[in-house]
Amino acid sequence: MENKKRTIELKKVENLIVKDLNKEKTISSLYRHIFKSKGKKLRARLSLIASSIQNHKDRVKLASVIELLHTATLVHDDVVDNSETRRGAKSINSLWTNAHSVLIGDYIYSKAFIYTVEVGNLKIFSELANASNEISQGELMQLGEIGNIKISLNKLKQISYYKTGRLFEASAITGAILSSGSKTYIKNIGECAKNLGILFQVKDDLLDYSLQSSTGKPSLQDLAEGKITYPLYYAFKNASKSDKSFFIKCLGNKKALENKVLRKEVIQNISKLNGIKKTEDLAMLYHSKTLNCADKIKNKNIKEEMIELANMALNRNK
Repeated sequence: MENKKRTIELKKVENLIVKDLNKEKTISSLYRHIFKSKGKKLRARLSLIASSIQNHKDRVKLASVIELLHTATLVHDDVVDNSETRRGAKSINSLWTNAHSVLIGDYIYSKAFIYTVEVGNLKIFSELANASNEISQGELMQLGEIGNIKISLNKLKQISYYKTGRLFEASAITGAILSSGSKTYIKNIGECAKNLGILFQVKDDLLDYSLQSSTGKPSLQDLAEGKITYPLYYAFKNASKSDKSFFIKCLGNKKALENKVLRKEVIQNISKLNGIKKTEDLAMLYHSKTLNCADKIKNKNIKEEMIELANMALNRNK
């Protein structure tokens, strides 16, 4: 019943996002291309779940703000990563230009904050402003660690939190604030969503080292971009001198990693050196943390929905 209700609410989010579509042709074309892909809308769903303790008139509008903020970060990410696809479709920067991507991303950001002003809650505005700032920090931190094979586990976790967990957390916190949740409820659901977001990122890192994933992007994209993520981090810890040399040669080598045989060899070596197993263990840890936080939420329906999202995040293959 709750799932059906969320599906209806998420459809309202989609409708609101495209409702005031700009009539200028370039903006309209870019906007339509970005939002024709439905995506999971996990962050918008989190907002709707957290705010469901009270039927506030602006619940859908706030969830739309969250979805717009997330989408803007994706559009900008594609420029940073020089990605050619997004959710299985051609990215804006590959179909148009980097300039188009940056500017339409800015346009979507500004639309999100127009809606936030309309919601008119200063605590919500503050939370989303801080989250947006920290997401950018996370991206910059990751850029600063490109090619750094000596990166620490704590730094990787910090990047995961800022890049992904922070908006999950803010989605839940602002939803709870909108519906006048208690301080305890806001804290519990925020912590639950934060761990869910980090779990989601750990699983993303795992899927990047899989030949069978259906993520809509090629495998080993992180490695090709010079990014050290959990599977490589853990494998490198157990690697011999020759293994380390092999990984270092592959790191950031986009041309070489176009070779399917090499990609398969990388994934086999990462697995052999326990990189996959240790990352799966980390995913299980954040799954447990999410469930423990969900258990503190008194509302039965909300608790069950958060548990369902945690199980989905852990078991997804795309």
